[in-house]
Amino acid sequence: MTEMPLPLRERRWNDWWPLVVLALFAVLPYSTVDIPYVFDGPLNSPGTLHLLAICLVFGGLALGYDLMFGRAGMLSFGHALYIAAGVYGTTILVNRGWPLWSAALAAIAGAAVLALVLGAVALRTNGIAFAMVTLAFAQVGAILVARNPGRVTGGEEGLPLDGGLLPASLVGVRNTVNLYWLALAFAVIVVFAMHRIADAPAGRVLAAVRDDDRRVGVVGLDPYRFRLFAFVASAATAAGGGVVYALLVGGASPHVAASDLTLSLLVMVVLGGPGTRWGPVLGGALFAFLDHRLTAVGSSDAVSDLPSVLSGPLSQPLFILGTVFILAVYFFPGGLAGLRSRLPRLLPRRT
Repeated sequence: MTEMPLPLRERRWNDWWPLVVLALFAVLPYSTVDIPYVFDGPLNSPGTLHLLAICLVFGGLALGYDLMFGRAGMLSFGHALYIAAGVYGTTILVNRGWPLWSAALAAIAGAAVLALVLGAVALRTNGIAFAMVTLAFAQVGAILVARNPGRVTGGEEGLPLDGGLLPASLVGVRNTVNLYWLALAFAVIVVFAMHRIADAPAGRVLAAVRDDDRRVGVVGLDPYRFRLFAFVASAATAAGGGVVYALLVGGASPHVAASDLTLSLLVMVVLGGPGTRWGPVLGGALFAFLDHRLTAVGSSDAVSDLPSVLSGPLSQPLFILGTVFILAVYFFPGGLAGLRSRLPRLLPRRT
């Protein structure tokens, strides 16, 4: 029997490896493997599963943001507004007696309608002007959340989610595994949807709009409509992530409406590789993981016992994250997705 040509084997591996990774993530809650210094407990412990669920959510959020930024070339500073719409919309509606899944669908639909209205206005501009308009809209949302109109949002204290009104399978530490699977399902749905859009004719038009929208107009297509589609789809994805995030953290807090969250999403996408299939997912998951772990390490006794010249910077997670980001951009300008093409192969090709 002749050996299968290497390019064909690579194509088959590229087709199957996402399913292999998905299967590994699906059975991960049954693993008792303990990875010291990476996690605080075994893989199936509630704390580790909760951290991994957060990473999966932000991986999906980063990929959704990349549809607008990396695929369509729109830099928005107001994406946190739609995450907040999912978080606060779900929390408010559930606390008022709505079934969870009805509240989630209503929050996502409301965020999509809001994005349609605001996007129709913001997309009359482009470039830096577009970024500033989206930032202005998001700031209005953040102010409304903080001022607590009608005592709806809880103000600066946030709004806890009433666990007694949620399905019993999603409440309690012992059900953290169910929340993990919910976060995994969200990430899988986002990956599937974003890849289908990227491979569809609409995705190719978005890439053309990003590169030169005048050429798109010459062939009779309206760049405005395709940009608006990407804007709304990205916002709906953000709201869906907000729903899962509200369940993971047990409610809503003002930080989800802050512009810092949008900047974090931008860093995640750039770190992973904008406009790539898997880069934003990896960047989002890695950023969320480092943000959590560096916070824990920075407050540990091991760091506080170091000389002040070291303990000061190491106790600031943002300082370390910023350093990692600068080094990654400098040495790997294509992001994590470009590592394979830049690093030498470990095994030589067989002739």
